[in-house]
Amino acid sequence: MESTLTEAELIATNMQSRKAGERLAWLYEQYGDRVVASSSFGLQAAVMLHLISEHAPKIPVVFVDTGYLFKETYEYIEQLKNKLNVDLRTYVPELTAARQEALYGKLWEGGADEQQKYAVINKIEPMNRALREIGGDIWLSGVRRAQSSTRKDRSFAEKQTKTTKVYPILDWADAQVNAYFAQNDLPRHPLEAQGYQTMGDWHSTVPVAEGENAEASRFNGQKYECGLHLDSGVQDFQI
Repeated sequence: MESTLTEAELIATNMQSRKAGERLAWLYEQYGDRVVASSSFGLQAAVMLHLISEHAPKIPVVFVDTGYLFKETYEYIEQLKNKLNVDLRTYVPELTAARQEALYGKLWEGGADEQQKYAVINKIEPMNRALREIGGDIWLSGVRRAQSSTRKDRSFAEKQTKTTKVYPILDWADAQVNAYFAQNDLPRHPLEAQGYQTMGDWHSTVPVAEGENAEASRFNGQKYECGLHLDSGVQDFQI
């Protein structure tokens, strides 16, 4: 009997009973070249990158370089590239940082409309271009429910415009992430020791103050998501 489940529902159902490495292997076995991953090289990125390296190394990994990352993040990227077997593809915005600031000013200092424009230019458009050029429409991300209130109700897979988003470590608790780092001798992001609990561009990410949570450390507490894990709102984009 033919299944009535959507592709996202079918993937989500198959994720439930598998471990993270098995999820990745199954996804590549089932969907092959349709599968693309992304990495921000943030505080916990090494976990997903190591899992891909071990279980599905042919999956291309897209890194969107905004040009505004911390110096330590760029150093961390080189460290992980040398340690792990991943097919890393780097994409950059069509407008350089200097040109953006000349035309629009410091968008990250503005309100919701300016911050959304910043997200489209620096994150969403480059990722959309990567998916289009690589030809993938099943996009893997290391998003976890435990990371923020905006993620606590996510399914293992969901439809995002023309792309199916899949979260292979969605159900991992912080303790499981920390244990994986230790068990696999993975290096930590150098800024974690300085009080950062989440990582993004240097101008929009601060260490977590006492009594605050990680959500307050991004975009002056106005929002947590950079835009990649929400509907872009751009009609011609597939994310």
